[in-house]
Amino acid sequence: MNVRAQDLTTEQKSHLVTGVGPWNTFAIAERGIETVKLSDGPHGLRAQGAGGDNFALTPSEESTCFPPAVALGSSWDSSVVARVARAIAREARMLGVDIVLGPGVNIKRSPLCGRNFEYLSEDPLLSGVLGAAYVNSLQAHGVGASVKHFAVNNQETDRMRVSADVDERTLREIYLPAFERIVQEAQPATVMCSYNKINGVFSSQNRWLLTDLLRGEWGYNGAVISDWGAVHDTPAAVAAGLDLEMPGTEGRTPPIVAEAVAVGALSEVELNTAVDRVLNLSEWRDVERVSVDFDEHHALARQVASECAVLLKNDGVLPLEPSARVAVIGEFARAPRFQGGGSSHVRATRIDSFLDAVAEVAEGGFGFEPGYSLDGSESDAALRDAAVALAASAEVAVIFAGLSEAEESEGFDRETIELPAAQGDLIRSVAATGVKTVVVLSNGGVVALEGWHDDVDAILEGFLLGQAGGSAISDLLYGVVNPSGKLAETIPYRVEDHPSTVNFPGERGHVLYGERLHVGYRAFTTLGRTPRYPFGHGLSYTTFETSAISVQATSADTAIVRLTVTNTGERDGAHVVQIYVGATGVGEVQRPLRELRAFKKVMLAAGASTQVELALDRRAFAYWDVEQGEWVVTPGSYAVQIGADSETVIAEHPIELTGDDTVRELTLWSTLAEWVEHPIIGPVLLDEVDSDRLRLVTQPHILRGIGTLPMEKIANTLRDSVPPETFERLMARTRRQG
Repeated sequence: MNVRAQDLTTEQKSHLVTGVGPWNTFAIAERGIETVKLSDGPHGLRAQGAGGDNFALTPSEESTCFPPAVALGSSWDSSVVARVARAIAREARMLGVDIVLGPGVNIKRSPLCGRNFEYLSEDPLLSGVLGAAYVNSLQAHGVGASVKHFAVNNQETDRMRVSADVDERTLREIYLPAFERIVQEAQPATVMCSYNKINGVFSSQNRWLLTDLLRGEWGYNGAVISDWGAVHDTPAAVAAGLDLEMPGTEGRTPPIVAEAVAVGALSEVELNTAVDRVLNLSEWRDVERVSVDFDEHHALARQVASECAVLLKNDGVLPLEPSARVAVIGEFARAPRFQGGGSSHVRATRIDSFLDAVAEVAEGGFGFEPGYSLDGSESDAALRDAAVALAASAEVAVIFAGLSEAEESEGFDRETIELPAAQGDLIRSVAATGVKTVVVLSNGGVVALEGWHDDVDAILEGFLLGQAGGSAISDLLYGVVNPSGKLAETIPYRVEDHPSTVNFPGERGHVLYGERLHVGYRAFTTLGRTPRYPFGHGLSYTTFETSAISVQATSADTAIVRLTVTNTGERDGAHVVQIYVGATGVGEVQRPLRELRAFKKVMLAAGASTQVELALDRRAFAYWDVEQGEWVVTPGSYAVQIGADSETVIAEHPIELTGDDTVRELTLWSTLAEWVEHPIIGPVLLDEVDSDRLRLVTQPHILRGIGTLPMEKIANTLRDSVPPETFERLMARTRRQG
């Protein structure tokens, strides 16, 4: 690219910082600047030609619909995500798409968020590792990524205006780390800013977010683009660090930008910086079109889907015997729910239903009844009765239940996590016949299992499995594939068990993140709330044993975990090693009971063993210190835990870390107790401040009652006998040098 911003007129540059139509950047043919095409596509492309729109109202080109992020997250497998991204990159090149708008890595703060199907997990490490794998694979195959939505976009209600009010430590430890990891490990072509405000400032105009943090601290060198319609003041957004407003505004924005430069509201330097970043996106242009084997991609979608579904419960009914006569019940068996609604909706190349797939394997025969109506056109009672009659004549009933797009989608949040009443009634009625009952769930956000959970023999949580989900479910139920998915989010008994529920979705333009760090499993473990199924849970048709565990410190703030995993069953299978760290007794700040700090999925043949080695880096033990403005590892003993899931600790090994030699700076607003307990000043305080009164108030039984008083209050009572310079001299010893 030879043309740079300094070679262009202000008018030309003003056009380059806003798009053209819904999907393209501005082209200047006479300067050799060609358009770059973007497209929705976290789990499959929604590519449109001329006349397209960003509301998913007009048709898109056919593309493979792979399992959405809600399913990919449950794979806990970077290689699975990478294979999907590689295939999407190839389809993008076939359709002339240069940048794919994905992945979405926002944290699942509440199960009520209507767009949870498009996000990976409630945990920032899992989201970040899988998100980085997606970006690295997509871009390694010639297509740019757009990680989104930066940042704190965790609800659909009032998403264009709401202010997410969240403290800095929670931002740094929960809502920003996935983006940070992806930026630093994968350098995505673009980062998409979110609609919402963060602490009162729109993301699109948030200089701290887009410039100080993203570029200054994390070293990002790509372009920041807006979510579609997220810009309210283009000159202010460009000044804050936004580079490209999307979609185009039919020519309204360029004169506004040019005028802002003319009157000094936007500097030429700031505009040039944004323009150069937009021009750099041309590196992702590739005029060479490629062909795509859609049958191959469909087979990949089937394979991936089978690695994502989570077997929640199995009382021995699964895997099914081909000779068993099966009653297939539920409209979703015939008309599968396999993706989410909204901007990511893919026009699939083909769709596998379970009803078609089961016909190929059910040697004992099967029957089908819809069981319920999705559109209300038939009587649920009559449909239920017919399903019950079918089940009574079968050996096994497989019920497909879940949520329709009308019940969860981009654009609105759910009001409940319950299944539709007719479906719950159907499940109970079928189970009451005494037939062995398997429930297969299709939903983008978690659903409660209460009212029928204990009545059924097995539950397979499919979430949304993409266009080949029907065949993948057949593979799983009949044991062609061994289930290996693990929950990437907690399934509660009630939505009220989530601390975020108190403040979700906020009111009058604000949503308070009052639960702070207690998001998902961090809340359930720390607050002692038992979930129905914990984060990290997932059953297999085989069994695994973990042994030979060792944990060693490798430096003052890092460690390494070594262990052996053995497949002790009779089937090949995959196991996820989950490493958690507990730091609740270390330091002065509150810490969750345990946090996921490393994981690895391993495939093992029956009877085979493998050694696993996982590094725990500095961040595995650190917290964000708001006063210091940096990550701090407190010296002390940490609990390194191997978990079957977030609730079940298989083994725990304490490890001593010397951590950081961090000394708190004392001020007169530091409390008396903080002065007494300070590692430098505490031991010499009574020697340096010669006062009987100070000796009196620092006695333990008195200090307990007045220790929270600021030292200023104590110093004022001593002013006649202790000069202020004494306290200033002591405070100076605690200040950082340099």
